[in-house]
Amino acid sequence: MKRCDGNVRIMIFARYPTPGKAKTRLIPALGPERATQLHRRMTEHAVTVAREARKAMRKRCRVDITVWYTGAPGKRFRAWLGTDIHYSSQSSGDLGVRMQGAFKRTFEAGAVAGILMGSDLPNLTSAILLQAIEGLGEKDIVLGRAVDGGYYLIGMKALNPALFEAKDWGTDRVHGQTHLTITRCGWTLSELPPLQDVDRPEDLASLRTDPRFEDVFTGRSVISIVIPTLNEAADIGLLLERLLRAEAVECIVADGGSGDDTCRIAAQKGAMVLDVSGGRAAQQNVGAAKAKGRLLLFLHADTLPPDGYADRIRQALSRPSIVAGAFRFKTDGAGAGMRWVERITNLRSMVLQWPYGDQGLFMEARVFQEMGGFAPLPIMEDFELVRRLRSRGTVVTLPHAAVTSARRWQRLGVLETTMINQAMIAGFFCGLPIQRLQRLYRPRESRRQPREHPLHREKEKGAGV
Repeated sequence: MKRCDGNVRIMIFARYPTPGKAKTRLIPALGPERATQLHRRMTEHAVTVAREARKAMRKRCRVDITVWYTGAPGKRFRAWLGTDIHYSSQSSGDLGVRMQGAFKRTFEAGAVAGILMGSDLPNLTSAILLQAIEGLGEKDIVLGRAVDGGYYLIGMKALNPALFEAKDWGTDRVHGQTHLTITRCGWTLSELPPLQDVDRPEDLASLRTDPRFEDVFTGRSVISIVIPTLNEAADIGLLLERLLRAEAVECIVADGGSGDDTCRIAAQKGAMVLDVSGGRAAQQNVGAAKAKGRLLLFLHADTLPPDGYADRIRQALSRPSIVAGAFRFKTDGAGAGMRWVERITNLRSMVLQWPYGDQGLFMEARVFQEMGGFAPLPIMEDFELVRRLRSRGTVVTLPHAAVTSARRWQRLGVLETTMINQAMIAGFFCGLPIQRLQRLYRPRESRRQPREHPLHREKEKGAGV
């Protein structure tokens, strides 16, 4: 399609992934949970492909994306699929009525062309969507035939109600009936390559070896743990040993230029080691870019996640409306002052949905990428990212505690450390330059002494590592 004055609208029909209500014909083969998980993955793929097509067309034509949803309120879809696309509720009625309604509202909103597709197309590519957009530059209708006899995509430049009338929806006759309607009405047609949609157990064979859907069949998503380090040789080995006891995890140590044996020890323990300059935000962004896991956990080197941390993360992120999470905050320090800090921190984390990096932040890699990762800030990069995540959806705090070293409070005192932290938060909200906040933070760091990792305290108490 050549440059156009109006916008092309890509429309995706999607159902919220609720077990027992999504991909019900696959339940005998996969069970309700995994059938829903497959539906979720395919819908995410459809949205990703639409975004890629939108980006590819940005200099030639404005392309908008609308998810036409059913099964849950729109805010849950926004949390699940992102805030850079539009959402509209499907009308009631059979499939033809709902599709016609979507096109009608799209053209009433001023679109010059509309393309409607399903969300169960693992082999759909942005190239096919671009071909559909190009096809509408020359023809009246664009149609993508599904292998099972239906169609996976239909596009047009004006509402044509006859396309949605007198069709045997859900059968292998739909494509033929639609093709006949197009011929009888004298419309020109651009046909797309046929694709396999996934509706029945026999459609699953090609997906079992596809790494994009590996967790559907194994039942366990890989977690990539990104640990930014700087001179952590005393502790990194013990921490990695503990982390790697969990199944289906990988550890990535993003080192900021250690002068000790941090990198050698980390590599020896089985972690991927990266040399990254530019501060903790850059270290974590580079680590995430190298990650193979579907899920990410950003963990400080002096923070110890709870037993069973990996499965707890997987369970929390199995809910599409949960965009991110962290563990309950706890330190290895003693005294009433530290207990007060923990209570206030956990109250903020749970009520305001505002955890910090020393609680272990976790989210899907997809969500991290869509949010643009950590901002390039010298400090408070975790605070800023969580602020953006909260605007998308729920940030959950799990009841299980991650234990972090209390030495920074013990070094300056609970009151002074807390006052500095609160002053930095207030300054951030007031828009103070990050360099001024960094100068406020730096005196505390300049008094840094060798810290004691929680793992060492466990060993002293006789607990296993």
